[in-house]
Amino acid sequence: MCGIVGVISKTPVNQLIYDALLLLQHRGQDAAGIVTAMDTKFFMHKARGMVRDVFRTRNMRALPGTVGLGQVRYPTAGNAYSEEEAQPFYVNAPFGLVLVHNGNLTNAHALRKELFAIDRRHLNTESDSEVLLNVLAHELELAARDLPLTPEEVFKAVRGVHKRIKGSYAVVCLIAGYGLLAFRDPYGIRPLCYGQADLPEGPEVMVASESVALEGTGHRFVRDVAPGEALFIDLDGQVHAQQCAERPSLNPCVFEFVYLARPDSIIDGISVYQARLNMGETLAQRLISTMPPSEIDVVIPIPESSRPSAMQLAQKIGKPYREGFVKNRYVGRTFIMPGQSVRRKSVRQKLNAMPQEFKGRNVLLVDDSIVRGNTSREIVQMAREAGARRVYMASAAPPVRYPNVYGIDMPTKSELIAHGRSIEEIREFIGADALIYQDVAAMKKAVGSLNTGLDGLEASCFDGHYITGDVSAEDFAAIETQRTSQGEEEESGRTRLALQSAGDA
Repeated sequence: MCGIVGVISKTPVNQLIYDALLLLQHRGQDAAGIVTAMDTKFFMHKARGMVRDVFRTRNMRALPGTVGLGQVRYPTAGNAYSEEEAQPFYVNAPFGLVLVHNGNLTNAHALRKELFAIDRRHLNTESDSEVLLNVLAHELELAARDLPLTPEEVFKAVRGVHKRIKGSYAVVCLIAGYGLLAFRDPYGIRPLCYGQADLPEGPEVMVASESVALEGTGHRFVRDVAPGEALFIDLDGQVHAQQCAERPSLNPCVFEFVYLARPDSIIDGISVYQARLNMGETLAQRLISTMPPSEIDVVIPIPESSRPSAMQLAQKIGKPYREGFVKNRYVGRTFIMPGQSVRRKSVRQKLNAMPQEFKGRNVLLVDDSIVRGNTSREIVQMAREAGARRVYMASAAPPVRYPNVYGIDMPTKSELIAHGRSIEEIREFIGADALIYQDVAAMKKAVGSLNTGLDGLEASCFDGHYITGDVSAEDFAAIETQRTSQGEEEESGRTRLALQSAGDA
């Protein structure tokens, strides 16, 4: 996943984009980039690292202009170590285009061959975002050949993009001298919305991954970008919109509501916070059918995204809710080094247990999800060392049994603790006295009931259904190979920055 933002204004936008990226920092901490435009010239700065580290005063001064876009990156395709693959990406023809992308193309390999052999376009990185940019550039060139560039030609190009690429994509693109283009894949897997501020100088329009970026920068939320829809915002701030997909349907990624998005965001008409409360209520029902609540003395969340679910669960079963773990907010990112001893150390640097909440009690730990299981096992052990008599674990999400190919850095099957294992085997692995998982159908109902206009929810990592219909066993084999290659790079001394929270999601 990544966080993207784009702005059309009548005043300088460098600080505004910086502020928006800070609000989206939870969506990616590997790299950050900003591009601004003055007349037809682009100004860019991007590098690996957090927003506050990438941009210094001298960098901000070198980003003039009233139009711009930015991204915070969480690599799910390409080379995680390459500074060149930090976004935005730029091509000089047609017009001059700069693009940021959140998502993952499932047919990037085939498109790469087409672009070189048929479209005569050269790619210089392994990033699927560069593939997307060049497909868009080619379609724009075809649509606007010998014609002035109007919104209709832009929308024609997006229709061509939708026909060629598959997967998940929320995109913001600057077209030099013309304006800002934003569009979303026909299934609406990754989020995108826009808002407006009425300034004395004129209207200011912002497009962003989450509504919190709009609200936190003083913009009035207008609406979500519909699946398959494209917006073209001209330099005067006029918004042009058109549906560009043949059969759009709204199927947002359910993991946005489980873990990825900020709780104060509204995505596709659904409050992320309310969705997590609902998941806590259905998890409580699952727990009651599994074990007597009387065996539980206290409910403790694993910070931070599990808190709403844990609070609602505690209320439902009539048990006290307590904060038993304190999270170190300043530890920053952790280098993943070979060997579990370093991972063990990293968890304890991020979390510290308060013995008074554990000693002599039967505690129910609530997490948003369990992916690999290593962190969960360490946290269970921490609870025991803090004096807990019995340690139960509950996951607000169902077992993660399948890889994700739509823009979440979900491990391969072999790395998923729930793949090929029973609940009892997982319980033994993490060392809990009991393990309760959310039900897939209950999770979908808990989220989907908040917007009856949804056509469904993309939940492939839980149910194994890949909505784009083009994911094969060969694709999973390629993912496995890429993951193994990255692991070998780590073993050889190159380290990858971990993007996990203290919880194991």
